[in-house]
Amino acid sequence: MPTFDAIILGLGSMGSAAAFHLARRGVKVLGLEQHSIPHALGSHHGFSRMIRLAYFEHPDYVALLRRSYALWDELERESGQKLLHITGGLYLGRPDSELVTGSIRAAKEYNLPHEILDGDALRKRFPQFTVPEDSLAFYENKAGFLLPEAVVSTHAETAMRHGAELHGHEPAIEWKSTAAGVTVRTAKATYHAARLIIAAGAWTNDVLRDLGVELKVTRQAMAWFWPRQPEQFALGRFPSWALDLSPRESFRGVHYGFPMAPPGMGNPGFKAALHWPDEGCNPATVDRTPRDSDAAEVRAAVERYIPAGAGPLLAARICLYTNSPDGHFIVDRHPLHDNVTLACGFSGHGFKFVSVMGEVLADLAMKGVSAQPVDFLRLKRFGR
Repeated sequence: MPTFDAIILGLGSMGSAAAFHLARRGVKVLGLEQHSIPHALGSHHGFSRMIRLAYFEHPDYVALLRRSYALWDELERESGQKLLHITGGLYLGRPDSELVTGSIRAAKEYNLPHEILDGDALRKRFPQFTVPEDSLAFYENKAGFLLPEAVVSTHAETAMRHGAELHGHEPAIEWKSTAAGVTVRTAKATYHAARLIIAAGAWTNDVLRDLGVELKVTRQAMAWFWPRQPEQFALGRFPSWALDLSPRESFRGVHYGFPMAPPGMGNPGFKAALHWPDEGCNPATVDRTPRDSDAAEVRAAVERYIPAGAGPLLAARICLYTNSPDGHFIVDRHPLHDNVTLACGFSGHGFKFVSVMGEVLADLAMKGVSAQPVDFLRLKRFGR
């Protein structure tokens, strides 16, 4: 039976990062992925994922983000790959919206550089946006976007260069944990290790049946449009952005998007999407074919608030959110197995943390604790 120090189930965003951090510490690690490495069936595709520092969801994330930025820089230097593009971030909403008030709260608490733009300043600096007069605009210069497919590929390849053994198209059939270690059985072999990390994304409910926390998987659409004035949306001129003006005109949740990527970095056009848990689904049977209705709500928001960006639809893609009950991540040791570490429930806003989550998972698996402030992400908040 092949034996390792640690086995990782799932080599998407978090699993590939954990493999990288373990392997460069000299840990003998095996990673198992049921699909390709990377793949476009889960939560880590679509060519761009936002990263921002003034985190409105919870100010405790800011310390993790600072470490995440540092680790993205380290990974770029080691791999020679450009993975993070700083564009600045513009967040617009009602004066009482969580997006604006939470970003201001985090910026003040952590002394983050930022600006509040009134209507005149917004129109002069970012004329692409047409928002109600009572809107507030928050701007931070550290925001930008990551290239998700490239991130997963880079973490995986660099992990293998450090000695990790990674297998694609080898799903785990079952895993067991005892005081002597963990055993993972696939259709090809049975493996043993001292420790197990489970980072199964949208498949977590199948892999962790005794977790005791309900995770809801939802089908999410992303859309790309050819702007009526494409030069206004170029990288270097247009920011990454988020917009929360719900419930105006029946819009829900936070719409967000990015500047146009140069040729070769993804789909052509101006990307926009809705951050809001959508249609519940099963990852094994979800309809991944874009429907006419998928881009309709996104287009309506773009036409209303960013009209120059609302040209012809070029592409639509489907990704999956794995939503925890409170929208915050779950990162912890398994409540029943001390030698099993888990990461799940990233709820559509976790990708920017991939670099630091890989480090945290390596710490928890090998040492039982992490120097990073992840206590607020533990299962105990659900009574587990």
